[in-house]
Amino acid sequence: MVAITKKIKSLRQQINDHNYRYYILDDPLISDGEYDQLFRKLEQLERQHPELIVPESPTQRIGAEPLEAFGTVTHRIPMMSLANAMSDEELNAFDERLKKALDDMADIEYVSEPKLDGLAVELIYENGTFVNGSTRGDGTNGEDITANLKTIKAIPLALRNDKRSIPRLLEVRGEVFIRKSDFKSLNAQREKLGESPFANPRNAAAGSLRQLDPKITATRSLSIYCYQAGSIIGAEFNTHWEFLQSIQDWGLPVNHEVQIAAGIKQAVAYHQQLEARRDDLPYEIDGSVIKVNSLSLRNLIGVRSRTPRWAIAGKFKAQQATTVIHNIVASVGRTGAVTPVAKLEAVEVSGVTVTNATLHNQDEIDRKDIRVGDTVVVERSGDVIPKVIKVISAKRPAGTKPYHLPDSCPVCDHELYRSEDEVVYRCHNHACSAQIKGHLQHFVSKNALDIDGVGGKLIEQLVDQGLINTVDDLLRLDQATLSGLERMGEKSASNVLASITDAKATTFARFVFALGIRHVGEHTAKILEQAFQGDIETFREASFNALEAIDEIGPIVAESIIRFWEDEANKEIVSACFEMGITFQKLPELLSQTLVGKTFVFTGSLEIYTRKAAQELVESRGARASSSVSKNTDYVVAGAGAGSKLTKAKELGVSILSEQEFENLLKE
Repeated sequence: MVAITKKIKSLRQQINDHNYRYYILDDPLISDGEYDQLFRKLEQLERQHPELIVPESPTQRIGAEPLEAFGTVTHRIPMMSLANAMSDEELNAFDERLKKALDDMADIEYVSEPKLDGLAVELIYENGTFVNGSTRGDGTNGEDITANLKTIKAIPLALRNDKRSIPRLLEVRGEVFIRKSDFKSLNAQREKLGESPFANPRNAAAGSLRQLDPKITATRSLSIYCYQAGSIIGAEFNTHWEFLQSIQDWGLPVNHEVQIAAGIKQAVAYHQQLEARRDDLPYEIDGSVIKVNSLSLRNLIGVRSRTPRWAIAGKFKAQQATTVIHNIVASVGRTGAVTPVAKLEAVEVSGVTVTNATLHNQDEIDRKDIRVGDTVVVERSGDVIPKVIKVISAKRPAGTKPYHLPDSCPVCDHELYRSEDEVVYRCHNHACSAQIKGHLQHFVSKNALDIDGVGGKLIEQLVDQGLINTVDDLLRLDQATLSGLERMGEKSASNVLASITDAKATTFARFVFALGIRHVGEHTAKILEQAFQGDIETFREASFNALEAIDEIGPIVAESIIRFWEDEANKEIVSACFEMGITFQKLPELLSQTLVGKTFVFTGSLEIYTRKAAQELVESRGARASSSVSKNTDYVVAGAGAGSKLTKAKELGVSILSEQEFENLLKE
């Protein structure tokens, strides 16, 4: 038995060493076939002697049973996001701010690295053993995806200690991503199986990590690079570079593109060179990250509520490509707006195969003279829908004709109308199936009722089969109806019904936003919630004058709300929603009464708070955050780069606060 134990231990060590050489050093010593032979030998011995299996064995990466749902993990140290710099000038301004904060210090040493377009995760090791992994989530709480992360071969289940002693606790942040070649292979496989391809590598990585069955995650060829420390007990570092070298020695993968920059000039040059090389890299990136190297300087510089002051993400310019328009089709949205969409010859932009681009409206088509058959330049930035930038007229084929939107709705054949104050054409038939589907998708969306498991495909099935038509129909769904649908078993149906039940306990603002009243977005819904103190009956009976008297609710919004409630069908649907169990949470107690009734406008770049955090702070004290300056504005909080709002505040004599003065006001 001693000999077997030694043999198993030796095989594990050999496999871990080869993983280290392959994933960390990029210098394999054996072929894939030889590696597979070692792995199979270990599997065979562990099958014969299951009592010798340990959690950190290479064979234990896959094997966990599918989960019902992901658990929640609270990060010991928040996983912050990064502020963005959209130009070289903004990168230099970042450096100037730091130097000023550090009493005009000379050049600051930075660490520069590619900004991977993937999913941020945290890995936790206790005494060198991988014990937990989670998503970033909201920065404070993430989802427990330990079983899925174990399937990524680049993540060591046990750290190496041949060069440095391992800390008792090591939390490491990293980015899970999928390489371009693996992404293409994955999509080809999905199309072969009749499944929808992923839109981009980031979606593929995120979707793969959030599978409840780790065996599915294991098939997705995910990769990871580690780039930041969380909580550490039992080791100390002077610089970020020293930390990166240490975790690499322990067996964690670090991007070989990471470099030290002696000052901002070198960091900007790195950013420019990386942008020039981005297409040649084996993975998608959308910028570079610049971090202060000295950890003691980081402590002096500090952090904001959600972003560190000592780091910034330099974003690349939007990528463009040339392709041909094969067709132009009219798409109908939930409000009846008809948008022209260009159907393109497939072209790759920012690592994504683009086949559609928005043309916005008829005026935009006329202005650019866009026609079917034209060769055009398309642009895609981040997750924004691709758009046509310009037509290459010299390549226009003979016989092309100007494009005009149809006179009738392409879905229901109802006549289209265009009001004098709009650029879009609309279908006013509320029974149009495209509008019904769009409205239902809006109702269940994340910022509305946030009904998990109810997506576009399910809604399409339900509407096409005549099972639902309105949002209250959705709330009435039962087990028998759902389980009878294609690809919807008893368990999936139960999960959907549970999500619907959970979503019924909501807020006034979420529900009003979910109703899809024209011109009533999230911000306006929150204003209405405060104005009517979460009372839907008072809101329903409000007059035009009462609505218009609310700051930021102008005549257009007021008229839209009045029209919504004048429609008896809308009244019946809302009443039915409450009959089906919709309830509102009580408005939170105010932290203080000092700012009740005051109106704030935030402008420029804030250092202490994010814009959203500042708005939440005043709202929690009974004040309102507005997006525009008017005679009713009480305070304008101006950060760096404040523009027209600051000018208007001065003209109107509105009180102007610096961010520090704003912070002092909150403490009163």
